[in-house]
This record gives sequence, C-alpha cells and structure tokens, in this order.
Amino acid sequence: MAIAKAERLMNLALCLLGTRRPLTKRELRTSIEAYLEAGSDEAFNRMFERDKDDLRELGLVIDTVESLDGEIGYRAQRDSNRLPPIALDAEEATALGLAARVWQQARLAGAASGALQKLHAAGGMPHNGEEDGGAVPSVPHSTLEPHIPAREAAFEPLMLACRDRRPVVFDYRKSNAARPERRQVEPWTLECWRGHWYLAGFDRDRQAERVFRLSRITGAVRSRASAFTAPVPDQVTVRETVERWAGESASRTARIRLRAGAGYPLRSRANDVRELPDGWDELEIPYGHGLDAWLVEFGPDVIVLEPAELRAEVVDRLRAVAKG
Repeated sequence: MAIAKAERLMNLALCLLGTRRPLTKRELRTSIEAYLEAGSDEAFNRMFERDKDDLRELGLVIDTVESLDGEIGYRAQRDSNRLPPIALDAEEATALGLAARVWQQARLAGAASGALQKLHAAGGMPHNGEEDGGAVPSVPHSTLEPHIPAREAAFEPLMLACRDRRPVVFDYRKSNAARPERRQVEPWTLECWRGHWYLAGFDRDRQAERVFRLSRITGAVRSRASAFTAPVPDQVTVRETVERWAGESASRTARIRLRAGAGYPLRSRANDVRELPDGWDELEIPYGHGLDAWLVEFGPDVIVLEPAELRAEVVDRLRAVAKG
C-alpha cells in the first residue's frame, strides 16, 4: 500500500513538473493509471486532494490556475521546486558514505547506493577512485566500516509504519513470558542500541509509551488504516528510554558473578571487577528497572549475588522461559 501511494505521488509530481500549461483534474486522471482505477469521481477527487496536500507538505510548490472559461488547472513551477546545488566537503561526504553503508543488509541498500551515485554524477561529492564492490561509491577517509544489521523481518514494515504514521498490530513475547501477547502500537521511531533494534511508540492497550525489541516480535506486523490517537513527541529518543529500563541511570548497585571471558557488555558497565580463582569474576554494576531482563540474556554465565530482590526477579524470568 505504501509503495503504491509513493508511486502515485511520484507520477503526479512528474505530471505537474513536466507540463507547460496547467492540467485539469480530468487530464490528470487520464494520465495517471492509479486515478483511472478509482471507482468513482468522488473516490478520485478524494484521492487527488489528499495527494495534492501530501506533495505540498513534502515541499512541492503547486500553483492553482483558473482559465478564461473558469476551469481549474494545476502545475508546479520548476524554478521554485529546484534544490540549490549540493556540494559536500570530504568530511561530509565520508559521513554520508558511512551512513549509506549502514543499510547494506536492508532493502534500503539499493536506494542508498543510488543516491550516492547520483551525487557523484552531479559533482556534489568528491570521488577518489573505483567504487567499492559495485555497491556504494568510495569516499575519502572511509576506513571505518559501520555494521548495523537489520535482519529482523519486522524492521521494514515498522520502518514504513513509522514513516506513514500508521498504527500496527503484532505479537510480542517479553523475556519473562511463556507466550507472546497481541500488541496494538502507534509507532514513532526505530533505533539501534547495542546491536539490537528497538521500536518506540504508544501502546494503545496500556495507554502509555512503550519500547519493543524487534527480535521479540513474532509473526507478521500488520498495519492499520487509522489515525494516531496520541500525540507524537517532538523528539523521541529510544536510547534514553531503553537505558532507563536497563538501569543505565540507576542510583543503586548490584553484585553479580560472571564467568571469565563472558559478558563483555556487563564488564563495560561495571563499577568494580574482582577476579576469582575458580574461573569466575565478581562485578559491581548499576542496578535499575529492567536489569533483570538484561541479565537473563546471559544465561548460565551470570549468577546474581545481591540484592535478593534482583536475584528473585532473575530466577522468576528463567523459570518462565523454561516453562515456555
């Protein structure tokens, strides 16, 4: 559905930009296949008005012109819709090239590569030789190779839902749950944190903001053609929310035993590490809401010593997983 709408908007924009005179609704309807398939004049008019508003919201300047016989026509002036020349210095080009490489495992890889190639062709980016593997053109100082996988099947439908502001429904299994639950969410944004993708949004059933880890979404993500019921924050930072739930800003501490050579993310957060002679280390780490869910992920490599409430929470989660 999202792809069909994007194609329709693109065709309308091309018609309005390519014409030398204003085009009437009738002419536009006969020129764009999606409009020809509209079931009635009323359906076409609704579709056209929405598309016109969407293009204007995207920044396309559309003029409405009335002819001598009173007929309304539309066109987009090329000069008012042209972007200024794009020129990037070496550092900016490097940042853009690295960002494009991030999407090498998602369907956005082709679009990112194509965008960089167009910038090269237009002279907007410095070029330093051969293209890298025929995918993303090389850029200066590109010794860094960012690697942010997007293998979860839920990634693309959620990305489109965030873009189009469409509510979604999916089954989600919490770390301490034996079975997944149906969740109805108004998606805000996606963010990668510590190698995992997270979705921030408004949970309709719980009437509150929630963060979901994509790897725990089971089955298909289905979008709904309805409006958001809650306002979208001006700035949504998934990382801050996840950090709060993972105890990053905790004021208390916990003491755990960690198998030697394991649990490097835990070690990086430790306030104190003491080596033990039996192949284990003792760590003091920040303790806040959600730490129990994170510790469960390390399985038999972690033993919680104190506080007792954290130990009980971890044990309960492990039992729930074992029952599943």
